[in-house]
Amino acid sequence: MNDLALLLTPEGRALLDEVRDTEPARELAVATRLRRDHPAELVSAALGQARLRQRAVAKFGAEDAGRMLFTPNGVEQSTRASVAAYRARRLTELGVTSVADLCCGIGGDAIALARAGIRVLAVDRDPLTAAAARANAEALGLAELIEVREADVTEVDTAGYDAVFADPARRGGRGRVFDPEAYSPPLSWAVETARRAPRAALKIAPGIPHEIVPPEAEAEWISDGGDVKEAVLWFGTGAPGAVRATLLPGPRSLLGRGLPDPAVRPVGRYLYEPDGAVIRAHLVAEVAEEVGGGLLDATIAYVTADEPRPTPYATGYEITDRLPFNVKRLKALLRERGVGTLTVKKRGSAVEPEELRRKVRPQGPNAATVFLTRVAGAPTMLIGQPLA
Repeated sequence: MNDLALLLTPEGRALLDEVRDTEPARELAVATRLRRDHPAELVSAALGQARLRQRAVAKFGAEDAGRMLFTPNGVEQSTRASVAAYRARRLTELGVTSVADLCCGIGGDAIALARAGIRVLAVDRDPLTAAAARANAEALGLAELIEVREADVTEVDTAGYDAVFADPARRGGRGRVFDPEAYSPPLSWAVETARRAPRAALKIAPGIPHEIVPPEAEAEWISDGGDVKEAVLWFGTGAPGAVRATLLPGPRSLLGRGLPDPAVRPVGRYLYEPDGAVIRAHLVAEVAEEVGGGLLDATIAYVTADEPRPTPYATGYEITDRLPFNVKRLKALLRERGVGTLTVKKRGSAVEPEELRRKVRPQGPNAATVFLTRVAGAPTMLIGQPLA
């Protein structure tokens, strides 16, 4: 708290601007120079904050990250701005004008909600985190829409709000927490809170087992740029039991249709790699139907087909070669093709991509992708090129 208070003084703000672009290798020299004119505690706080801001650029963009204040956990656990903006749009489309943001962290979701015109009560029990959220609302000109309250979220009355958004902490003293009942607060509390609200969205880990999703909730898995970021349980959307995978940017949403698992079929000319959100949402069958394909193996989420049918929910490849797993044969084929840029993808294989690259030592002007997988249970290598 003292570090944050120091950084909010005129001297602290000026020092933050001065150290903004400090590279890690230069920190010691910069600190030594600045301590001649500034308190050592303030210099350390400013340099630490500069490191956090640099890390936060990937989530918040350079402009916002350069104005916000962060905690280490806040950078790690906050929602990526693009995902938060998408969720805020969904809430506005549901007619939501006010949200109780429980476990608000440093305010990433509250910021997106306020920018969508939604009034926000942002609650966190950690004093430093709540202070950072308050400072961020002010720094971004959103203080009129965001009220930050330091409190235990389980004691907050949310009755006066159109919706509840909850993001229980999924990290403990020993790292990431996988049991939803070990979240802080537990998922069961968040679900009961959501059930009492007109609308609700609960941010959870994308690895949540489907069988514990409440029957009245809509479950959504979200990826951004191909990376799965989170799952959300929605309440009050009018779609109980629905499952969707949403891909950003876009957004593009694939809705589950309750299809049976695709049949296993022989390797075709084309291979489709479903987006991670599609896989997490168990919607590979929907992709297989779109491309007219089936599975390479009953346990592997690769779809094979005979025709090129582009879909936003999977990356397509034209397969040129199929080999049983054999490093020497792969090395010889790559040398023959002049492949120097090799992308290695694996699913159902214990071989590490970097290990394979070291062994085959690709050289040449051409590029290729090799899939290490199983076909009807047999270890197999498929070589191909991405569809244009």
